[in-house]
Amino acid sequence: MIDFHNHILPNVDDGSKSLEMSLNMLKHAAEQGITDVVNTVHFQHPKVETEDISYDRIQREIKNLQVELDKRDIPVRLHSGSEVFYLPNLVSFKGNQLATFGQGSYMLVEFQVHQLPETQKQVLFDLKMAGVTPIIAHPERYKPVQDDISIITDWLSAGCLIQVDAGSVLGYLGSGAQEASERIVKSGWCQILGSDAHDDQRRNFCLMEMMEKVKGWIGPDANLMVNDNPRMVLDGISIIIDYEHIPRKIPNFWSRLKHQIGLT
Repeated sequence: MIDFHNHILPNVDDGSKSLEMSLNMLKHAAEQGITDVVNTVHFQHPKVETEDISYDRIQREIKNLQVELDKRDIPVRLHSGSEVFYLPNLVSFKGNQLATFGQGSYMLVEFQVHQLPETQKQVLFDLKMAGVTPIIAHPERYKPVQDDISIITDWLSAGCLIQVDAGSVLGYLGSGAQEASERIVKSGWCQILGSDAHDDQRRNFCLMEMMEKVKGWIGPDANLMVNDNPRMVLDGISIIIDYEHIPRKIPNFWSRLKHQIGLT
């Protein structure tokens, strides 16, 4: 299996806090049958605004950690990448080796949990027109998506892909995220599953446990989301998606009023 979303580099972002923790996490990953781990360091996120999140530094950290894995015969291959925090400047990172995957073909994009900016539709469209396919990171955790699941098919219609977190599927990130993840996966709207591992305790790699649940929902197609599709992203190959679009929910008067006065 390929774990496409995680934070395993020590002392780089809000993920692993030490080399020992990183090695514990990756040993656990290998025990689950994970062969490839795609590190997705936070990029232009407020959490890392004082850090050196450069391609050269991340490549150096990946190389050093791979050496430590090989010394200990932990059979995991590391890959470099990032999780880009949404700002209206996404198109400016076209061709950025750290911000994109597959020779500039894909970008993993993260939003704030509680709101989606009005600019996001146009910016994601512009990114797609620039030749970079956005992959929306863990949308099941976003409150607007939990309130209106049709946002997912809006993104798919715009040519985006969807990545769901294992912790959401397993209920570790709240009932709202779990219910939304089940709807997304069962509806065929998810292309990639990832652990979003951050540490060796509460937020460790859990793909094996998650896969048991997802296979119960959709059968062997679950394998595409942790093998074929993430490999295609790394190789810069287009993923063809097929899904059923649902109409966008139009908020009623009371929903709009609650939003305006900050109750939602």
